[in-house]
Amino acid sequence: MVEDRSSHADRMASLVRLADGLAHEIKNPLSTMAINLALLQEDWERAGASRNPGEPQRTPREERSLKRIRTLQREVSRLEHILEDFLHYARGGVVNRRPEDLARIVRELIEFVEPEDERAGIRHHVDLPIGLPLVLVDEAHIKQAVLNLLVNARQAMSDGGELLVRLRRMGTRVELSITDTGMGMSSEKLARCFEEYWSDKPSGTGLGLSTARRIIEEHGGTITVLSEEGRGSSFSITLPLAVELVRGEETGETRTAETEREA
Repeated sequence: MVEDRSSHADRMASLVRLADGLAHEIKNPLSTMAINLALLQEDWERAGASRNPGEPQRTPREERSLKRIRTLQREVSRLEHILEDFLHYARGGVVNRRPEDLARIVRELIEFVEPEDERAGIRHHVDLPIGLPLVLVDEAHIKQAVLNLLVNARQAMSDGGELLVRLRRMGTRVELSITDTGMGMSSEKLARCFEEYWSDKPSGTGLGLSTARRIIEEHGGTITVLSEEGRGSSFSITLPLAVELVRGEETGETRTAETEREA
């Protein structure tokens, strides 16, 4: 069993290195394209601005060219975004878990997204109790998963709305729920929302929710979603406590989280 796990870890590490190398090779030409498109846009805009007063600022041909340049810029930006999401997904699989305060982690993420949410007309309602037991997580990975859910909620509320974030203890686990009052999902979309590369958003990569699910499951947790079209969605994450007090009815023993999993 040890050899199998080691072999699997080696294969995963090799795939991550391959993904990193491929991403590096793609990033360089994308950066070159982005820079040159920006310079080309500047040249066309400067040409129009240098005309005499009373003359059209830009000819129809120049307007068409500028429009095409901006389209290419958007596509380059989209490819860069897809590449970053792919890297986040590919680098999963190795988690270094430590006892952490999940309330602190979520609070930091709420503070991070709050300015942009305010501009989008989204109001926050947050319940993060003080003194909850620590959870056993890789902080960087969990932040990525929760941030994906917060961004997903914002995208679902294009006309503003309410974001409800709640953390509570449930026995030997904690539950984090993230609820929005956005567009919600039909039963068909709900059945596919965690699929890799599936998205109903024009600019979506289809990796945000699938990455979140993979990270949560790598932590021994669960993620579920309830949604109603036109009313909103609610994602629920459960994670094990750093120390689970599991008292057997017959033995009365106390086990740590790691001991419980091995049993």
